Amino acid sequence: MAGEFIEILNQVVQAQKAAEANLIKRREETAATRSLMNTARMMENNPTLLRLKELEALEKVADRIDHISVYGGLEGVMQNLVTLTDKRAGK
Repeated sequence: MAGEFIEILNQVVQAQKAAEANLIKRREETAATRSLMNTARMMENNPTLLRLKELEALEKVADRIDHISVYGGLEGVMQNLVTLTDKRAGK
């Protein structure tokens, strides 16, 4: 009887911990979504900030590829005329 009680108590404690972890996860997801929404609003009203975010994304992509060809120099980058070659494709 005491063993069954301990087992039930352990299950209750595990369920409480799982519920707390789920609550923390949901709060973090809500905070991340709110942050994304705020960032989107800022970019919507600021084309320079939007372009900086685009260049950050390009930088992340560039870290994963072997070769980048830019036509038109800096103006080519600013006008999205960039050719990316995937090093896994052997190109």
